[in-house]
Amino acid sequence: MLTTLKTAYTDTRAADLAWCLGKEPLPALAVLDLQLGPAHVQLRLLGASHQVLIEEDTSSCSETVACMPGSSTPLPLGVAERIGDWEYEFAARVETLSRGSFAGRAQELLALVAEHPHGLAGTFPGSPHAFTAMLAQRHEGQLRWRTWHAYPQEGRLVATRTHVGTRRLSAVT
Repeated sequence: MLTTLKTAYTDTRAADLAWCLGKEPLPALAVLDLQLGPAHVQLRLLGASHQVLIEEDTSSCSETVACMPGSSTPLPLGVAERIGDWEYEFAARVETLSRGSFAGRAQELLALVAEHPHGLAGTFPGSPHAFTAMLAQRHEGQLRWRTWHAYPQEGRLVATRTHVGTRRLSAVT
């Protein structure tokens, strides 16, 4: 699903993004509710930021990547945590692209997410290449999602990847 967000572009730099687990639901500009197996997943666009909420049986998880007032912690490159019975893994990377490459990559990502039944993307008024996009899926018992936060004025694209699921037990031989 692709939508135009009815707000000003507030997250102005890729370096302003921070990561947080366990935050309560924040006001969202666009929401996509999904049922992925036994899990209810809610993808939430918060301006140029995102929040993912998961509930499955008695377990829940929330991930927020946003400009958070008072937070000076930069977006981590990687995190691995245990949340109840779940293993949570998060990774982020920042790509710096030329103006032409940025426009092409933006169009490619928006087309991918807009046409996917588990995708949510929001563009900002005034800049077709300023967007936040999210794509979720369930694969081999794990929930997985990817997000992209675009900063065309810097030529930067912040990409995140998250996996949440029960720990896989290795077979003993």
